[in-house]
Amino acid sequence: MAAAATLEPSDISTLDRDRDIPMPTGLLVLPEPIVIVNRTGTLSDTRAFGWQFITQHQILPTARYPGVRVTTFMDRDGPVQPAGWRQAVSQARASGNPLPPLMPDGMYGMRGDACLAEESTETLADLSEFHRQMQRALTQASQWRAEPVPETGEWAGGRVDDPYDDFVGRYMFACWRLLAQGVTAVGPSHPASVVRTTATGLEGSAPRDPDVRVIRLAAPSPGPSEPAGETKRVYHHRWPVRMHKVRQWYPSRQEHRVIWRGPYIKGPADAPLMTGEKAYLVDS
Repeated sequence: MAAAATLEPSDISTLDRDRDIPMPTGLLVLPEPIVIVNRTGTLSDTRAFGWQFITQHQILPTARYPGVRVTTFMDRDGPVQPAGWRQAVSQARASGNPLPPLMPDGMYGMRGDACLAEESTETLADLSEFHRQMQRALTQASQWRAEPVPETGEWAGGRVDDPYDDFVGRYMFACWRLLAQGVTAVGPSHPASVVRTTATGLEGSAPRDPDVRVIRLAAPSPGPSEPAGETKRVYHHRWPVRMHKVRQWYPSRQEHRVIWRGPYIKGPADAPLMTGEKAYLVDS
């Protein structure tokens, strides 16, 4: 959530799906729902995000580019429970066909060809502002069906205002970038056959599923030891770092190339996370 808050609308179009997304299909299930305030004031709760690689088509039949389809899933028993939804859940349960815990809620298409990766920072800022202007116009056109935001539907982290309808893209972009930064370890479902022990002895081994990969969150690999006599900087908190361009040296090509880095979380894994605006004080 902290990394997603640092992203601008145009940042999402720097996504290179083959480089930034560790697997072509996935499902991200959150520990608790996110309550989102939509452009018309209605509330929705999102509990999971699914994605898959697709080929997207523009207006012209020959205009194609690699993309990602993101599907949001709402929590059947989440904090947002309007009367019509409660009635539908009860009727489905009474008929013997209860609704699943995760229900598809919406689909979003994201470009995955890094179409804006080479643009300047100024161009990206202009495109982000154009996006906001367009979304503000759409919000004004939707005022006739706007609803007051009820007081229910809170979650521990508060509500997420989404007036520009880009929260899903920013959240998933930040998630994929964080997954690709070396803080995860990909392995099989079991490192070896697991032997279960019962009161009567060994029950048998559970076979390993070759189609299941376990993504284990791990701390980044420790860096080399500091040179003698040099003091190592110690951080006491974590903070989100915004996306930024760097000149990366490629030894195989013997050249520098401009690439994007971030967003990412910097600082010790066990330190508190600091978010919010930052102010500078200059003593005169």
